[in-house]
Amino acid sequence: MTHVVPIEDALDLHAFAPRDTRSVIAEFIRAAHMQGLDEVRLIHGRGIGVQRRTVHSALARHPLVAEFWDASESHLGATIARLTGGE
Repeated sequence: MTHVVPIEDALDLHAFAPRDTRSVIAEFIRAAHMQGLDEVRLIHGRGIGVQRRTVHSALARHPLVAEFWDASESHLGATIARLTGGE
């Protein structure tokens, strides 16, 4: 299934099926990097933490992600990723 992902500084993953999360994140990070964004927010919700773990796993493996952390104001409902400078 193909998704059109808007390139903004935040992406709400609630709009996507959990099975598509990894591919959506990979494409979003690539497109955000191409747009010149330095940081992005991935909104995954709190729940029982399954989606958060999937997001963190995908970010940890993505070559364009320099670092990531939980957005403190979201109470574990969102993750911030800092993208590489494009070297």
